[in-house]
Amino acid sequence: MSRVTLVTGGSRGIGAAAAKACAAAGHKVAINYVSQSAAANAVRDAIVAAGGTAMVVKADTAIEAEVIAMFDAVSAELGPITGLVNNAGIHGPRGRLDALTDAEIARVLDVNVRGCFLCAREAVKRMSTKSGGQGGAIVNISSGSAHLGDPGGGVIYAASKGAVNSLTIGLSQEVAGEGIRVNAVAPGMTDTDMPPPEKLAAAAGIIPMGRIGTPEEIAAAILWLLSDEAAYVAGANIRVAGGRL
Repeated sequence: MSRVTLVTGGSRGIGAAAAKACAAAGHKVAINYVSQSAAANAVRDAIVAAGGTAMVVKADTAIEAEVIAMFDAVSAELGPITGLVNNAGIHGPRGRLDALTDAEIARVLDVNVRGCFLCAREAVKRMSTKSGGQGGAIVNISSGSAHLGDPGGGVIYAASKGAVNSLTIGLSQEVAGEGIRVNAVAPGMTDTDMPPPEKLAAAAGIIPMGRIGTPEEIAAAILWLLSDEAAYVAGANIRVAGGRL
């Protein structure tokens, strides 16, 4: 089976690492972005230079019409989608909940929850053997914040990732008999541009392994869940966090 994998939020950080890892494993890869076209094109160019196949596709995953158009564009250019890395997400303002505006709360929930649900929905429609698809795998990117709560700096982000966890549990059971495996990866503190530098610098002291993770280490778990080696894995949530619970 030819593997065609869509990585949302694939222009940088964990998404970019996942796109490159999938391409190195032989997947045709679609790299989604919403504003950072140069970064997305750089990921594509790196994949192509290494002998892989990749395309870029612009879409705001919080907008239904753009999500549908994105899936259609990927299928038209690369073939039927067999993998989704549901990675696009934002942290939102850092501070207490009582300091957030309605618009700020709505935007985090739109991208992290609605966007994740919409992309998973479109993937299921195309992958499900019940609908004539050939099956596939969805990996939702959660966060340890869903368990920790992130008080004082990211309660809304943590709550949004809690929704991703619930989606993973429920959807995995809905579609397991239709050839689709749904799982999640919950990264710990990772060297990307999402955490503030001071938070990254302080993190080593609370992580049992004594260091923060790399995007490539998170990508390795994502790739495994997409692979046939994880053929009997559904509904799992793999914590990749250097021993931090």
